[in-house]
Amino acid sequence: MKKKPTLKDIANALNISTSTASRALQNNPRISESVRKKVIALANELNYFDNKFPESITPKKLNAIGVIVPKISYHLYAMAISGIEKVAEENGMHLVICQSNESYEREKSLTKELLEIGVSGLIVSLAGETKQFGHFHELKDKNIPLVFFNRQCDEVETDKVVIDNFKAAYDATEHLISIGCKKIAYIGGPQKLQISNTRLSGYHQALNDANLYSNYKLIEYCNFTKESNLSAARKLLYSPNPPDGIIAFSDQVAIWAMLAAKERGLSIPEDLAIIGFNNEPVDELLDPSLTSIDQPAYQMGLESAQLIFEKIKNTSKEHSQKVLKSELVIRNSTNKNKLKVIS
Repeated sequence: MKKKPTLKDIANALNISTSTASRALQNNPRISESVRKKVIALANELNYFDNKFPESITPKKLNAIGVIVPKISYHLYAMAISGIEKVAEENGMHLVICQSNESYEREKSLTKELLEIGVSGLIVSLAGETKQFGHFHELKDKNIPLVFFNRQCDEVETDKVVIDNFKAAYDATEHLISIGCKKIAYIGGPQKLQISNTRLSGYHQALNDANLYSNYKLIEYCNFTKESNLSAARKLLYSPNPPDGIIAFSDQVAIWAMLAAKERGLSIPEDLAIIGFNNEPVDELLDPSLTSIDQPAYQMGLESAQLIFEKIKNTSKEHSQKVLKSELVIRNSTNKNKLKVIS
């Protein structure tokens, strides 16, 4: 049987005295904040608190909810945070907002830091690089409420707020087929990102239902950097058999595809029709304006926050998944037949 960690084990590992480790765990003002954090972090890592000490000497709960998003600059996440904030204020809570910058290691580190400072719950949209989920299992092991929104995974059983990404991609593909596109490409996010693969499945199904061939040469992936987005679009558009339609994982990816198309001398939508995801405000200002899947970002934030507070009040509550409606907003990037523009 594995030996249970002792106070002396923590002290030795950090090269401090046992008494210092003990005072740090009791939030003694004589101990510096940096030392206290190191002691608590190691104690959590070793599961030292499990069934060992009374609540008074475990890290105090912070009157705040932690929020981790890939990038705050993305319109979807800015709107979602506004929704989360509204519900948090109504419940007398603050937010600690962090961005993973699409990095798994940063997401893992932020999760650990938020746990250490004692947030009452965590609302997360996964980073593009995340393929392992141990840091979220740790939250569940410690009974910390967790809600995934927009980007989620099946590997962690918890509350989730999403759209029907399969249907959204299916509808987008079906729209391109309806305007005469025969060679439709898909530019997805990282290959292990579940939301991207779900959209890929919807794309494949729509092609199959229309008796169109799914060609793997018309599928590219990116990691959301400028260079990666542009490279994926160029691979498609400079190929011997380029697409006449593109579904992009996000509006940012779609915009780089539009740039690559103009660089290639293609006319949008006559030579190439393009659809993005997120329906960002800039879409209407582009030339041509960008057709996009509108996701109810603010509502995602509201629903996520409501779920986290329900879980805080009742940790034994069963997990639920809320699926919100999305909408295809048709603009000039797919107005191939000069149809009426819906905005």
